[in-house]
Amino acid sequence: MRRQPSRSQPGGEPPAPTGSLFATDGRPHPLQEVLMVVAGALGVLAFVAGMFHHLHLLSSWAGLVGLLVGAYGQYISKTTWQRFAFIMSIGSAGVGFLLGMAHGGLFGGVIT
Repeated sequence: MRRQPSRSQPGGEPPAPTGSLFATDGRPHPLQEVLMVVAGALGVLAFVAGMFHHLHLLSSWAGLVGLLVGAYGQYISKTTWQRFAFIMSIGSAGVGFLLGMAHGGLFGGVIT
């Protein structure tokens, strides 16, 4: 009977579990993590500000920038956790952006 080769990674470490939301490749990704935090903060800001009619400038601009940052982060993401966080950020930024546009838009009341 032939023994199957070990599936451990180089260095004798056991393989990372797969199928988890927090699955990672074990390497640091500082750019993606910073973009996740920025996109998440802009998404929450846009979503909350979109609930108030008089904050349409803040919600529309924060939502637009959050959408762009989230889309770029999604493009360069490496792990499932990063992709999940970017999709959640893009969703909240999109809702905030659309509410801000409905309440007055990017330049509503500023440029006449």
